[in-house]
Amino acid sequence: QLQLVESGGGLVQPGGSLRLSCTASGFTSRNYIMACHRQAPGKERERVAVITNTGGTPDYADSVKGRFTISRDNAKNTVYLQMNSLKIEDTAVYYCKAVRLLSEYWGQGTQVTVSS
Repeated sequence: QLQLVESGGGLVQPGGSLRLSCTASGFTSRNYIMACHRQAPGKERERVAVITNTGGTPDYADSVKGRFTISRDNAKNTVYLQMNSLKIEDTAVYYCKAVRLLSEYWGQGTQVTVSS
């Protein structure tokens, strides 16, 4: 069964940090472009970070540049999203996505809540 499983979400205070993990099973994620998206209540889903499978420079949404870092460990079939200096507006469900040619897989999402 092909799936992506996210973990690492939770409740954090403003200014804090979290690291999300996204582990692929049933396929080799090294062959895929991997991305992290988020969706806040009442808002559309947006892409926050993407990392290619060819070693290119990751790309980030303007709202998270300088605070979030996406990386991948192909040996573990896992992608990480390090989130620092979290803001209340970063509160959302975070989703992992794998893309290759016409194939696309989504994880189930993990909740990140930034609140004092």
